[in-house]
Amino acid sequence: MSRSLVIAPQWIGDAVMTQPLLRRLHARGERLTVGAVPWVAPVYRAMPQVEQVLEFPFQHGGLQWGARRRLGRELHGRFDTAYVLPNSLKSALLPFLASIPRRVGYLGEARVGLLTHRLKNPQDKPPMVAFYSALSGEREGLEQDRPVLRLDAREIDAALAAQGLRRGGYLVFAPGAEYGSSKRWPVEHYAALAASLQQPVLLLGSGKDTPVCEAIAAAAPNCRNLAGHTSLAQAFALIAAARAVVSNDSGLMHVAAAFGVPQVALFGSSSPLHTPPLNDAARVVWLKDDPGYQPPLDCAPCFARECPLGHHRCLRDVRPERVAGLVQGAVSSA
Repeated sequence: MSRSLVIAPQWIGDAVMTQPLLRRLHARGERLTVGAVPWVAPVYRAMPQVEQVLEFPFQHGGLQWGARRRLGRELHGRFDTAYVLPNSLKSALLPFLASIPRRVGYLGEARVGLLTHRLKNPQDKPPMVAFYSALSGEREGLEQDRPVLRLDAREIDAALAAQGLRRGGYLVFAPGAEYGSSKRWPVEHYAALAASLQQPVLLLGSGKDTPVCEAIAAAAPNCRNLAGHTSLAQAFALIAAARAVVSNDSGLMHVAAAFGVPQVALFGSSSPLHTPPLNDAARVVWLKDDPGYQPPLDCAPCFARECPLGHHRCLRDVRPERVAGLVQGAVSSA
């Protein structure tokens, strides 16, 4: 049986979207170890195809040559194949330093000599799940791949008990977006939506999302701010047991999709053609493809971190009452 090391992306949403690739590799008999930074490792612990998760001692930015070289020596001889999912030079260094015989990845950042099997990067922005799944070398059915995460029922029950909640007795809002403000639905819209739904709402996110979540909670009494107060694994459990989830295009949007939770996903500067929530119970709002929205959003998708034109129409003009109707529709059809 082949032993494979998967070098994971450093973003939660991207990590979720790699699950179909791992499912393909596992199905053909590869024993999978995933190397991931600590803030992404919980995603892979929710994938039953993964035999082991190695938490890398790396941080954002910097080559960290010494740490990579030491870890490379420790991993020498342990793996037959490495799949390098990020496109960066430094992500391809570890499999090279570990002398893993077969090293698979996309071309990028002058790393030709670090990879033994190289795929050309697509010119456009393809669906990311298919982009990752193609690293398997298989071509059939990539467009049908959907991420699926699993949690033990005891993990979910423990997270609910810690917050005094019951399954399906609350909604989750994930109002953050690590990428930038161009992907965030306005605070006042989230607050108005919470007030109109009149159900308990948990606000989830990282510590960086705390100010946004505090502002929403201050304006909507039925909201409880847990941003920065749960582990990622606990946040997963609370999402998995929620009645519905409302989010921006973010990592937690993909988590909700992978658990099959009814959801409404709000897209602004990014595109649901590139990173959709692959979930039959999902409703997507993107004014770019809304024929009734005028004047048309010729600027979208810009994929910018901040609105280059300063108007943020792509999200500001999504009304809370529209989203409320979509939430009810997603729940009733699930």
